[in-house]
Amino acid sequence: MKIYYHPVSTTSRPLMLFAQENKLPIEFQVVDLMTGEHVKPPYEKINPNKLVPVLEDGDFRLTESSAILKYLADKFNSPTYPKDLKARARVNEMMDWINTQLCRDLAYGLVYPQIFPNHKRPSEKTQAETLAWAQERAKGWMKVLDQSLIGPKKTYLCGSEITIADYFGASFVSLAEFIRSDFGAYPNLKRWYDRMKGLKTWNKVHEVFYGFAGSMKDARFEVV
Repeated sequence: MKIYYHPVSTTSRPLMLFAQENKLPIEFQVVDLMTGEHVKPPYEKINPNKLVPVLEDGDFRLTESSAILKYLADKFNSPTYPKDLKARARVNEMMDWINTQLCRDLAYGLVYPQIFPNHKRPSEKTQAETLAWAQERAKGWMKVLDQSLIGPKKTYLCGSEITIADYFGASFVSLAEFIRSDFGAYPNLKRWYDRMKGLKTWNKVHEVFYGFAGSMKDARFEVV
C-alpha cells in the first residue's frame, strides 16, 4: 500500500499522522509540490486532479484525504471510525464540516493566498479584499468550532474518544498556527488542539511544516 503525499500538504498530514500513530504498513512517496512535480504528466496519470494525496492499494486507487482516512480506518479496523451508525454519521458530519466551511475560508481564503505565490490574488486590492472577506468568515467558523462543536466538556471533536475527524481537523487548524494566530479567543479549540499536538508522532510528522513556517518568520500575516 502506498500514499503519494507532501509533508507540508494540509491534506497529507492527517494521513501521515494517522499512519504513524497507528504504525500502519504504508509506503509514503513524496510528490514535490515545490518543484511542480504534481502538475507534470507522470503524476497527472496517477491523479488527473494534480493534487495530493493519493492512495494505492494494489490496483485500487483513491483520492481525497477524507475518503482515504475512512478507507484506512476501515481496512485496519480502527476504532477511530466507529461502526455504530449514529456515531459514524457524527464523524462524517464533522469531517464534511471541516472540508467545506473551515477549509474554504481558513485555508483557501485566508492562509494559502498569504503563503503560496500561486494562490495570491493578481492585484493588491483584490488580495486585500479576499483576505478581509475570508478572515471574517474564518473567525466565525473558529468560533463555531470553539463554542459549539467542541465546547467546554468534549475531549475530542466527536466526544470522549479520538476519531479520524480529529486527525483531519487538526491539520486545518494548524494553518492558523502557521500564520501565528494565538488562539486566545478560542480556549476550547486550543485545549483540543494542544491535546492533538501532544500525540507522540506529531512533531515528527510536522517537522517540514514547521520548518516552512519558520522560513516565513519575518512575514506579516492577517490572522484569526
